Amino acid sequence: MDITIKDVEHRYQIKTPFERLALYDINASIKEGSYVAVIGHTGSGKSTLLQHLNGLLKPTKGHISLGSTVIQAGKKNKDLKALRKKVGIVFQFPEHQLFEETVLKDISFGPMNFGVKKEDAEQKAREMLKLVGLSEELLDRSPFELSGGQMRRVAIAGVLAMDPEVLVLDEPTAGLDPRGRKEIMDMFYELHQRGNLTTILVTHSMEDAAAYADEMIVMHKGTIQASGSPRDLFSKGEEMAGWGLDLPETIKFQRQLEAALGVRFKEPLLTIEDAAAEIRALFQGEKTL
Repeated sequence: MDITIKDVEHRYQIKTPFERLALYDINASIKEGSYVAVIGHTGSGKSTLLQHLNGLLKPTKGHISLGSTVIQAGKKNKDLKALRKKVGIVFQFPEHQLFEETVLKDISFGPMNFGVKKEDAEQKAREMLKLVGLSEELLDRSPFELSGGQMRRVAIAGVLAMDPEVLVLDEPTAGLDPRGRKEIMDMFYELHQRGNLTTILVTHSMEDAAAYADEMIVMHKGTIQASGSPRDLFSKGEEMAGWGLDLPETIKFQRQLEAALGVRFKEPLLTIEDAAAEIRALFQGEKTL
């Protein structure tokens, strides 16, 4: 489903001495089936924004349209439960959301809470566990006996078991080593393509934003400073630095290479694969810069 954010503002602790403006003048459109990265330094408003996408927070001004559902400032919403089935959020350290006695019960909980029969919910749990790369042998084990990586995948399976149309990922690779981070991000990208999901990635990692996203939204001091494709935005290194953001390592390497060789590539090299292909073509004489 399409998502439209119009003139959204959010204030914490309104009408108290601790009132704080967290978001203002937020306007954005996210097309169904797109993969959007929301980037920004700590405190820029990324996590506050994502919590508006399934009604965990409500705007104090403006409105958000998610398909046929509209969340508007000052108005009550009766269909938030249905919305939360359509919009699944994977928070930082999702393994902290585990609570049931067994993996099977934990993954089945969400669908059963939305009225799915126990047998169907358990079948869905088996399917989702396989989808996130884990064996059915784990179904009867306590999730707290698993490794950290396994726990994270079980928690993700629980979100996927509700068949969301929109998947919101809030720093989903926090605390993982580089190999684990790539495995999780590749898994999400495969799920995105296979299920035609609308995926919204909130991240500090410029590498992940560059490698996976179709579009990026740059948050800074509570508002949107820029939006566009990764190639467009990462070509504006000075502006990104002004918003407290770095460039992907591949683009830093590209700039060093350009300075050393006296050449200039036509586009930013967003991934290691991009860089390897362009450099190979350059040194084989197949590339005209």
